[in-house]
Amino acid sequence: MKRSSYRGRFAPSPTGPLHFGSLVAAIGSYLDAKHHNGIWLVRMEDLDTPRCAPGAADDILRTLEAFGLHSDETLICQSRRTAAYDEALRKLQAIPSVYPCCCTRREIADSALNGIEGPVYPGTCRNGIPAGRAGRAWRARTNNAAIEFDDVLQGRISQHLERDIGDFVVKRADGLFAYQLAVVVDDAFQSITHIVRGADLLYSTPRQIYLQRLLGLTTPIYMHLPVVLNAQGEKLGKQTLAPAISRDDAVTTLMRVLKFLQQQPPEELRGATVEQILLWGTVNWKPEKLTNCRQYPV
Repeated sequence: MKRSSYRGRFAPSPTGPLHFGSLVAAIGSYLDAKHHNGIWLVRMEDLDTPRCAPGAADDILRTLEAFGLHSDETLICQSRRTAAYDEALRKLQAIPSVYPCCCTRREIADSALNGIEGPVYPGTCRNGIPAGRAGRAWRARTNNAAIEFDDVLQGRISQHLERDIGDFVVKRADGLFAYQLAVVVDDAFQSITHIVRGADLLYSTPRQIYLQRLLGLTTPIYMHLPVVLNAQGEKLGKQTLAPAISRDDAVTTLMRVLKFLQQQPPEELRGATVEQILLWGTVNWKPEKLTNCRQYPV
């Protein structure tokens, strides 16, 4: 078949090994790309170097390979792309749509209202840094116009950044670039057209769309898959001590992932190879079975 214009990606952070929830995102993004005869890429989001675990990136790649998930193009790592983020920040400074901020987390928490993802920045440095203080971070200046988009599974999403999030950080006080800016720059660099990821990132999407508009970049199509919950109803992840995915029985785990994604693989596939199961999943991919579902237990 002729290759389509679809370009998708899976972008893990190497803070530890892959767990079941991250494998769900990897396989969901892969199946959507391959179902549309598109390109599927792996990008290592290792920008937050203090949180990156030694050897985690290589371990993640070995796990993906064990499940038949191979990037169609050369892997890129955010830690090597600082110059690109610097250039984007300079563009935002020139508009100007960012400003320096001297506030600490404690100061923000003490003076802010709570929004949909924690404290809303109160705008202390919006009109200039208070006397005797120095800028530590850079924040994007938001407004209260609605940022809206249609998610393939979650429907119409609307957010007022100034009210719901506040002016958000694009370069941190420790000198590292923030995820929101880096992901926007990298998706544009790789010409990503479709983003399939977990619904835990749903509410960060308006910030990314806002930056895309400021930088004159194209907005991809978004599909946010349900978040995997553990037995206690918590998001399955490193913070809740989610166990690492074993590479020993990839077939059984892959069947579990397909069932979690409501794809109903036939039981006879248990005797198939990983490649055969992925092919079945690609041909029979029906993400609409997950419509309006943001989380459920494994």
